[in-house]
Amino acid sequence: MQLLLAIAVGGLMAAGLYQMLQRSLVRLIIGLALLGHATNLLVFTAGGVARTQPPFVEATGIAPAVADPLPQALILTAIVIGFGTQAFAIVLIRRTYQTVGTDDLHHLTTTDAVEK
Repeated sequence: MQLLLAIAVGGLMAAGLYQMLQRSLVRLIIGLALLGHATNLLVFTAGGVARTQPPFVEATGIAPAVADPLPQALILTAIVIGFGTQAFAIVLIRRTYQTVGTDDLHHLTTTDAVEK
């Protein structure tokens, strides 16, 4: 299972980097989203993947082998922050496209306003 998750992390990272190297702003955001998902999966994999019980201590006071809730809490927080960041970036891309008329990074080298 660890090997399968490692391959998935590598594939997502490679796809995200490939998308970020393109000239389109939309592909840049898609690449950032893929990198975020790959990082979340990496943290989940590093936390250990095991089918164990929920992290509750029994009435006897002896804790059985339990799942670690910390990686899951970190991933949940990262998902929420990543969603907010991506929504903000999408709004910026939309405004940039309305102002300049293109989403090509090569054409966005000047700060002068484009007259229509």
